[in-house]
Amino acid sequence: MNVTIVPKRPGKLYPTDILFQSRYWSDVKARLGWKAYAFDIESTGIDKDMLVIVKPFGPRAVAAYVPQGPEFAPDQEDYGTYLEALSESIVEQIDADISFIRYDLPWESPYAAEMRQQNWHDFPESRVREMRMNFGTKHWNLKKAPVDVTVANSCVVDLDGDDRHLLARMKPKTRYNIGLAERKGVRVHIASAEQLPIFYRLYCQTSRRHGFHTNDYQYFSALFSASKRHYDSSEVLLLLACRGQEALAGAIVVLSGKGALFLHGASADHQREYMASYLMHWKAIQYARARQCRTYDMGAVSPSDDPGHSFHGLYRFKTGFGGRIVHNSGSWDYPVKKEVYRDFRNWEMVLSQHEGGHAIGE
Repeated sequence: MNVTIVPKRPGKLYPTDILFQSRYWSDVKARLGWKAYAFDIESTGIDKDMLVIVKPFGPRAVAAYVPQGPEFAPDQEDYGTYLEALSESIVEQIDADISFIRYDLPWESPYAAEMRQQNWHDFPESRVREMRMNFGTKHWNLKKAPVDVTVANSCVVDLDGDDRHLLARMKPKTRYNIGLAERKGVRVHIASAEQLPIFYRLYCQTSRRHGFHTNDYQYFSALFSASKRHYDSSEVLLLLACRGQEALAGAIVVLSGKGALFLHGASADHQREYMASYLMHWKAIQYARARQCRTYDMGAVSPSDDPGHSFHGLYRFKTGFGGRIVHNSGSWDYPVKKEVYRDFRNWEMVLSQHEGGHAIGE
């Protein structure tokens, strides 16, 4: 397959509904030490481009990361050959000593049809997925990453109706809890960036409670400082759900193009009986629809209603809002320096097992 990329300035990226491929996101990552590159992709008659960010990891590894990209996908049978050709072009174009390329693919999973079956839990192991991805490639060099950097399975609410229509699609318990929060005096407001420390305290409480990796405050600060330059294409919202003067829940939601993404959430350890998170998401949905967004992406869930999955609690909570489950292909690597990549991969696997995080990302 012939794929050619042509360099351009990151500030010239096309508008997109995918936050992580936007001009705004290139600015956020630049503030956090990444070097941003942008390319036009010339393979068909469709105008498309791609953001690539590069950063050293440890003493030897240099990663080129394509966050939630490329946006436009080939036919499923061409996934591997397309990525192989694209990877070789990236290596030729980027002026860095790249150890590997990581793609966080927003493309539909080849197993999506099976995953939509009720109670489908038997996901193929990485070796089988790699055989399918590499079929037809020259070098069989695409590897399934140990962890998915952003989200492989998400719950997306379509904003295609008025309040009554959206509420009618929700589960009865979700509607009840939204009303309960309102009756108990919970109020949701759009907060200023100066109130970010309030959100971060809630976020740290949530991290300790659930044992997930905690991002530094600098990362959250970059989200809002970069937004000042991109208000015309991306809008960053800090939502706080309060009862009286006390914040019970918070969310960072970013609007990019016609898509709204629930990027981060947090809730207090106490007064959880007031169901503040339910009302917070409902207000985010209403705001996104008022800004002409077509979708509200609620983020990670388990692939199906599987009580044994670590994200099953998120599945139960988020699907209550009437969304559909989107199954993407997840994160894939193209090693350039095989030994360096192997060492990095081993380190990342240890990191994910012991700290609940990953090396690439925020």
